[in-house]
Amino acid sequence: MLQQVNGHSSGSGAQGRASLKGDLREFLGGEVPLHQLDDLTKVNPVTLETVLRCLQARYAEDIFYTNAGCTLVALNPFKPIPQLYTPELMREYHAAPQPQKLKPHIFTVGEQTYRNVKSLIEPINQSIVVSGESGAGKTWTSRCLMKFYAVVAASPTSCENHKITERIEQRILNSNPVMEAFGNACTLRNNNSSRFGKFIQLQLNRAQQMTGAAVQTYLLEKTRVACQASSERNFHIFYQICKGATRDERLQWHLPEGAAFSWLPNPESNLEEDCFEVTREAMLHLGIDTSTQNNIFKVLAGLLHLGNVHFAYSEDEAQPCQLMDGTKVSVRTSASLLQLPEDMLLETIQIRTIKAGKQQQVFRKPCSQAECDTRRDCLAKVIYAQLFDWLVSVINSSICADSSSWTAFIGLLDVYGFESFPDNSLEQLCINYANEKLQQHFVAHYLRAQQEEYAVEGLEWSFVNYQDNQTCLDLLEGSPISICSLINEECRLNRPSSAAQLQTRIENALAGRPCLGQNKLSREPSFVIVHFAGPVRYHTAGLVEKNKDPVPPELTGLLQQSQDPLLMMLFPANPEEKTQEELSGQSRAPALTVVSKFKASLEQLLQVLHSTTPHYIRCIKPNSQSQPQTFFQEEVLSQLEACGLVETIHISAAGFPIRVSHQNFVERYKLLRRLRLRTSSGFWGLCPAKGPSEQPLCAKEATLQPLLQDILHALPALIQTAPTPSDPAKATQIPLYCGRTKIFMTDCMLELLECGRAQMLELCARCIQCGWRRYLQQKQEKQRRAAVLIQAAVRSWLTRTHVRRLHTAATVIKRAWHAWRIRMACLASKELDGMEENLMPQAPGSLSSSLPQAHSKLLGAIIHLWPLGLVLANSAVGARGFQRKLVAHACLRLPSGSASKVQTPQQDQAGITSIRALPQGSVKFHCRKSPLQYADICPEPSASSVAGFNQILLERHRPVQV
Repeated sequence: MLQQVNGHSSGSGAQGRASLKGDLREFLGGEVPLHQLDDLTKVNPVTLETVLRCLQARYAEDIFYTNAGCTLVALNPFKPIPQLYTPELMREYHAAPQPQKLKPHIFTVGEQTYRNVKSLIEPINQSIVVSGESGAGKTWTSRCLMKFYAVVAASPTSCENHKITERIEQRILNSNPVMEAFGNACTLRNNNSSRFGKFIQLQLNRAQQMTGAAVQTYLLEKTRVACQASSERNFHIFYQICKGATRDERLQWHLPEGAAFSWLPNPESNLEEDCFEVTREAMLHLGIDTSTQNNIFKVLAGLLHLGNVHFAYSEDEAQPCQLMDGTKVSVRTSASLLQLPEDMLLETIQIRTIKAGKQQQVFRKPCSQAECDTRRDCLAKVIYAQLFDWLVSVINSSICADSSSWTAFIGLLDVYGFESFPDNSLEQLCINYANEKLQQHFVAHYLRAQQEEYAVEGLEWSFVNYQDNQTCLDLLEGSPISICSLINEECRLNRPSSAAQLQTRIENALAGRPCLGQNKLSREPSFVIVHFAGPVRYHTAGLVEKNKDPVPPELTGLLQQSQDPLLMMLFPANPEEKTQEELSGQSRAPALTVVSKFKASLEQLLQVLHSTTPHYIRCIKPNSQSQPQTFFQEEVLSQLEACGLVETIHISAAGFPIRVSHQNFVERYKLLRRLRLRTSSGFWGLCPAKGPSEQPLCAKEATLQPLLQDILHALPALIQTAPTPSDPAKATQIPLYCGRTKIFMTDCMLELLECGRAQMLELCARCIQCGWRRYLQQKQEKQRRAAVLIQAAVRSWLTRTHVRRLHTAATVIKRAWHAWRIRMACLASKELDGMEENLMPQAPGSLSSSLPQAHSKLLGAIIHLWPLGLVLANSAVGARGFQRKLVAHACLRLPSGSASKVQTPQQDQAGITSIRALPQGSVKFHCRKSPLQYADICPEPSASSVAGFNQILLERHRPVQV
């Protein structure tokens, strides 16, 4: 890509370098500043120099985290930045819909692992591999990740659960200060260097709440107790008890102020890790009470006094070495603190016991000065190693949850960084061996596996030449002959081993190996191994003895006779238990060496990592002086080359980090089939895998193929609706490949698919909402109609009941009215009948026969219409004289020629004797309308009936002449 720049050919190396610098200058003057590039895959071209400049620019702006594909690069700031690790920021990354869109941070990796556990996608278990050189910030990164999980993985549902969760989280966090106090030390490269490897397993239940944790340690550097390199220190805990003990504790532990100890170099240096109160409080939270703590610190003080025991050179080999002047007090003090017999302690160090012959005869041989120092150091190392293992078991018993209460875990691997010192021995060999294995795991998991997967799936791919360290691992652990096997074989030989002889064996047996070198200028026997991070020279002196790690049986017997409660627990007196030497003497099985044990534990760790989804954090150390705002390009460049970061960026930038199987792709994005356009545009931006496809498909694949094709046909509609990327490289990049068994896509394509899926889910949700609302509306309408019908029925019933009551009342009134009328008619009939009977004697015979026809008609009119005549004739006011007579004649229907005289009774007469009698006064008719409709109307009134009057009242009046 950089063969021609500015029209100049790059035929020579100088011209190529000049063109590269020109490209870099053009890149640095581009539109986007380097410090704003959150991902190293965005730099162009991807070279060590451009990546280095980008990291330096971000470091100058106090930006310490940068993505590099699937890896997070963390630069050590070497200064406290509290605002970068607050609980509020942790919750912000946890609550973000897409944490990867926020600024790069270790919380992004933590949140991604946590969401992977919640999604239940296989493999459910997650692991985070934190790697880097010593002093790059691995321990701090692991500590911050544990705090992050303690914050986000706590969502209890009750107050009691909240208290239990808080106690578990506090214990998990308190395990850090204890582990660092007893396992970390100040080295040349780091003030808080982990001198052991640890894998912390954070256990989560089905609700993704943290229920416990488990700690597994690897290869504690116990030789540091008795041997420290120049300008380095012992473990932190020794300095803590010397600086933080009270006056009474100093008297109890025999630690006077200003006392000098051989195993406590550089006591004047004050570090942040020398806080004794933090360690004591953390141990208290882990269940280690104050008395047990005092017992632990008393034993550690005894080890410091044991380090001041020195022996003089003895010319007579038959006599034991004598103590140097002034060291007898140290022996007495150490024996008192360890509660061991003083004489037995001194004798065990000075004299070695040998068993030989079939009868196992015991021989006592005085030790030389060097052997006495070795046995003294061995006693201190075995005590400290057992104490450290016991602390780990106490921590696990305090924070580990029952296996039935957790279903998944997130592992944090904080292992030693790559080390290369002027004097490297077995410890550095094991540490660098572990780093080689982890580098191979990274290469196998990401770089090589990704390229091989592309090739298997039939994708066109330009392979990247990455740095494979398999040759170095074959040199270290290969079969049948390797460095580890040769060192173990030297341990099994029943003869003393010399450093020169071991060097010769290694050079002869492994000659021609590409990763094995030799330093001919070195005066000391050594060999060189070319690791992935660079060559390291290892001294063979003491290598076999450290690998054997022998513990003389008399030292174990001495410790079993201690009266100290802690030592009695660490070294129980078990007569049935046989020592390692006895077992090796009785059996031909090879003894378990340090290399063998470490190799076995490392294999177990790698099996755990292979069964999880790994995530990587590469810690980079900007400078070796641990100074802030200092960036040494040479040192950072060597670390970038060592961790294979550039190859990672190449693969991530040119490849497809998202790989989904056909089945999972169809299950998740089958909703997108509704977006399919009925056009014949074909696939835009979709490239099927090339290669032989004549392989027969299984029934499951054959079922998935139509669905997969429908989804792929719908993608052009989705891509056309997406905004055009501003980056021309992304615009021309093919976003999706369809392999034989998997779908390969970029991050932008995944985001586009997720947006389309969210839109379809929103549409489906709207359809469901519309259907539900329509159902509710129909239900409410039915309920309203039913309510109306019920109300109408009730009102109808009430109306019918009311009408029925009115009808009944009207019937009663009508009956009463008819009864009254009948009574009145009967009364009137009786009176008329009585009047007719009185008139019959005076005019015998019928009235119609005795009178003429005109008189008969007049008599009928008088009988039937006399009330109206009375009204008109006897009214007090109205017509007078002739008019009144005319009215009376008209009403009574009298002939105009006839004249009659009607006389009224005298005024002094009271009342009337008969209704036929002449009224004495005026007659008033009071009409009261009946409440019944049409009650006063007679449809067909007869001529001989009187109707329409309710009541007739007769008042007295003077006679009226008609």
